[in-house]
Amino acid sequence: MSRTNRKGKPENALPSVTVMVGEARRLNALASSSEVIFPRVAHFLAQEIERATVVADNSDLRGVVRMGSLVRYCDNKTGDVRDVVLVYPHEADITLKRVSVLTPVGAALIGLSVGQAIEFQTPSHNTRSLTVLGVSN
Repeated sequence: MSRTNRKGKPENALPSVTVMVGEARRLNALASSSEVIFPRVAHFLAQEIERATVVADNSDLRGVVRMGSLVRYCDNKTGDVRDVVLVYPHEADITLKRVSVLTPVGAALIGLSVGQAIEFQTPSHNTRSLTVLGVSN
């Protein structure tokens, strides 16, 4: 029997995610083209886009993590709060806090809303959890 949280959802249930049509297309293509080099994260990203609610490109997605969003999140294990900008791989620069969507953290963040938490695996097979605290698009 699976355990449930206070809202009656299974504890390990994935949060809902929302992405725009154009981003979904580009992210699917990125995941497909990265399967050989980054198989785990490419598969994770593809799964996230597959289960996402896809909306029109002109939708108002305030509070939802999109490409180019400034995101404040909390690492639920350490309590560390970080501010990052979610970007495509060619724009990534950790010194500028620009995190690629083709990293475990980046793939986990895409499409989440403020207040949502998600668990994901790191390349070292550890489970991490983060909660989105704020989003600025």
